[in-house]
Amino acid sequence: MTHPPATPLPRSTPPAGNHLRTALDLATAGVPVLPLRAGKLPFGNCPACRDNACGGRPNMKTAGACACPAPCHGWAAATTDAAVLVSRPWAAAWREARAVAYHPGGAGLTVVDLDSPEAAVWARESLPRTRIVPTTRGEHWIYRGAMQSANAVRRGVDIKSLMAYARWLGRGTGAMVELPDSVRALPVKHGPAPRHGRLVASVPVSDGGQCRHRTPAYLERGIAMAEGRITDARSAVHHTVYRVFLAVLSTHGRCGCLTETHVQRLFLAAQAKGESPRHCTAAWANARTALGV
Repeated sequence: MTHPPATPLPRSTPPAGNHLRTALDLATAGVPVLPLRAGKLPFGNCPACRDNACGGRPNMKTAGACACPAPCHGWAAATTDAAVLVSRPWAAAWREARAVAYHPGGAGLTVVDLDSPEAAVWARESLPRTRIVPTTRGEHWIYRGAMQSANAVRRGVDIKSLMAYARWLGRGTGAMVELPDSVRALPVKHGPAPRHGRLVASVPVSDGGQCRHRTPAYLERGIAMAEGRITDARSAVHHTVYRVFLAVLSTHGRCGCLTETHVQRLFLAAQAKGESPRHCTAAWANARTALGV
């Protein structure tokens, strides 16, 4: 996947409360923006999305662009088009907005969201220093480069980049550096592990030989197809994730071939579609229960 080049952030920040002005300055700098309502939530202005009935998920049929006449789908509604930002459909949203959000991945950036003082201490001990923006409970560390977003990669640490939005809290301090491998590896090394004992039931292989699922090509093809089904889901994401987990376990769940890495890949694909780690864990546990594995 080709990611957009990193966009320099504005050199100054307009006075607090002037959200449209802030958004226009960011858009001029090439940073896709959208308004947030109370609770740091995106607006839902079209009938299909009002009161977040759509679940806040983007319209993937238009390659990430929101197809509604107003900002409805979180990160996918973010835009750098000033004409859209000041258009009539957006006017009510800006009048009611409590904050400005931006799509880091759309600007070629990655935000490591440190949601506690403890998480900030960990970052100072573990990650290369970069642009740092203070938040209410911690800090945003902003790197140059985009990657897949992931929640709860460690306690109090989220990654916001592609298919995610972050609040704009000012320019911050420090020189922005390139996205390091230590951050790219976080979803794999520290991603939310499913809360279960063994992944599969202890069932011996009937022919006494190696399970055919352990062959790299067969297993890899199955996991890749499962990831693709989740990624391609246009609606009913909760149901799709559960059905995919059920299909994977029905094929691979009794022979001992699944590993934590395989499960992690499925969880990360689901989280990229908006599922929380808790929902992933629950769906996996429910699928195991349904199949008795």
